[in-house]
Order: sequence, then C-alpha cells, then structure tokens
Amino acid sequence: AAMELANEGGLPAVSTRRIAQKLGVSQSALYRYVAGHDEVFDLMVDAAAGEIDLDVALRGEAIDDLTALAARAKGVHVKYPWLLDIPVESMRVGPRGIDFLEYALRAMAAVDATGAVKLQVVAVLNTLVQQFARAEVGGGTASRERRSSQVMYLHKTAAVGDHPYLAAALHISDPGADQPGDMFEPVVRRVLGGMLMPE
Repeated sequence: AAMELANEGGLPAVSTRRIAQKLGVSQSALYRYVAGHDEVFDLMVDAAAGEIDLDVALRGEAIDDLTALAARAKGVHVKYPWLLDIPVESMRVGPRGIDFLEYALRAMAAVDATGAVKLQVVAVLNTLVQQFARAEVGGGTASRERRSSQVMYLHKTAAVGDHPYLAAALHISDPGADQPGDMFEPVVRRVLGGMLMPE
C-alpha cells in the first residue's frame, strides 16, 4: 500500500493514515505492525530491493558481475523515483537488502581484499546507482533542447581559452554524447577497477 501511494504521489503522499485507509484498517491497528514512518520506509526500501534480479548467474569476473548488478539496481531506482527521496541510513536494510549484499559479496569472493574493503565497494556502488538514477530521472524533466544548449555552452566557454584544462578534457568528447545513461557503465567499471586493485 505504501509503495502504491508513493507511485501515485511521491514520498509526501505516504502517511500511516493514508496507508491505513488504503488497507481498510484503523490507524491504531496499523501501529501494531509499524512504529512510524521510518519502519514504513524500511519496508518500502526492502520491497524495492526485492525487485533487483539476484537469480542472474555470476560469471566469475567481479567487475563484470558488479557492473551488471549495479545496472539492475539503477533500473529499480528509476522505476521507483521516490527511493531517491528516502533518507539514507547506513543500516536501513531488511531481508532482501541483505540478499543483495550477499550477492555482491559473493561476486567478489575471488578478489584479494579485506571484508571491510568489499563492504566499502558495495557502499560506493550503491551511491553511484543512486546518483546516476537521480540524474536519469531528473534528465527526463529537462527538454532535449535545454540539455543540448547546456552542453554547447560548456564547449563554447572552454573554447574561449580561459579554461585550458577544461578545453583539453573536452577536446576529444562529442558535445552530444555523455548522457548519464551512457556514462554509467564506464564510470562504474573505472571506480570498481580502482577499488579492487590489489594494494
């Protein structure tokens, strides 16, 4: 019920009163199962995590497997944009979130790194998923003409000569390329490659 409300009106539409109404029970009856908003959010996040396909067989290459997992996770965040508005908590995790964590750690089973480093990798991966999903969702609200205008302005400004390092960085790039969706996989791969590199 909470996810339906969020799908219809975003996170502000989710309240225990509205959830109770949707379920056809009293608000006091609902409080027998959840203490408040935080627990509702926990359940929503975990239910969404359950939609990330963890039945995909691992190929045995950590970067490939984690990049594919991140792409599937991003797809769920784009499907449920309200996920991006839920306050981030390091321990906001339920049974399905733990399954996700276990899958990611299993993908790194052969990597020579400490458990702490592997958990850091998962945390950074989740952050990249959220940020790229936010850019993708936000990009849908901007017109193609506006995005093109912004990119062209960046290239034009760099070409003036006052920003030589920016000009050099943009020299081989295509002004019409590098949309968030295009950059996701290569950026994830570079970050994972750096973090999983043997010390």
